[in-house]
Amino acid sequence: MTSVAFIGLGRMGGHMCANVVAAGFQVAAYDVAADTIARAAQRGARPAESMADCLAGAEVLVTSLPGPPEVLDVLCGDGGAIASLPPGALVIDTSTSSLQVSRLAQEQARAAGVQLIDAPVAGQTIGAHAGTLAVYVGGEPAAFERALPILNAIGDPRRIRHVGPAGCGLAVKLLLNLLWFVQSVAVAEALTVGVRAGVALEDLHAALVDSPAGSVFLERDVVPLLTDGDYDEGFVMRLVTKDLGLAVDLARDVGVPVELSSLVEQIHRRARAAFGDGAGELSAMRLYEELAGLQLRFAPPDRPSADPPHRS
Repeated sequence: MTSVAFIGLGRMGGHMCANVVAAGFQVAAYDVAADTIARAAQRGARPAESMADCLAGAEVLVTSLPGPPEVLDVLCGDGGAIASLPPGALVIDTSTSSLQVSRLAQEQARAAGVQLIDAPVAGQTIGAHAGTLAVYVGGEPAAFERALPILNAIGDPRRIRHVGPAGCGLAVKLLLNLLWFVQSVAVAEALTVGVRAGVALEDLHAALVDSPAGSVFLERDVVPLLTDGDYDEGFVMRLVTKDLGLAVDLARDVGVPVELSSLVEQIHRRARAAFGDGAGELSAMRLYEELAGLQLRFAPPDRPSADPPHRS
């Protein structure tokens, strides 16, 4: 039985760790928050007293960490995981991090004879709980194949993609998030302008969904906000701005000017300043609602309204 160390048991990592346990792997779990270790133990993982204890005897390490500083510290810091693992071990980093940290970790991993793949995930906590995450993997093909049994435990096999060499998984995840948040701002502008112009929100939304400008964001992701005022606190503004900053840094790193992306990042930073670190990821849309003096909400069912939006 493969021995797995799992470090990082937060909103995403706790669920992913439980799914690796459920898939039959022998898992030791560690986090700086003791209560998350206790929850992992309740789900069948061995509770580790320290990072070193977690790594003892591990053939594979899975990390799910908040951002680049934590990834750097855990993988490359004093007593870090890469230096502690035996040659031939595999590291699967599911964190959304930076290319700079990824490159440094790859250098250390090669020197230590350790395989390392970047494998950031998408699908939020509901996907982490269900084991249906999308996973974008950068690294050597052989390391990807070796990691597949564990990746299949946390993700939907149809959505686990090897997208290129080391760093490519991180790039895809950052660009996915960037495009989604660009759409959130564009949709906020279109809907608030349309409603202020006198178009019923139901009619406007239905027309945009069933048009060349339609998107998954319009058809599905924004609907909980329009229906129930849900700004989606499953992913909070502190993490939104972290990821957008990393995406803009990526563009700078590869020498591509991204004026629109930089503006979208600043709009989300403004929303974070206005509504707080823990506000939901659609809080930029709340900015537009307040500027327009309205709320983007479908009429309640008992009130006369236009036909419901078309969802193809």
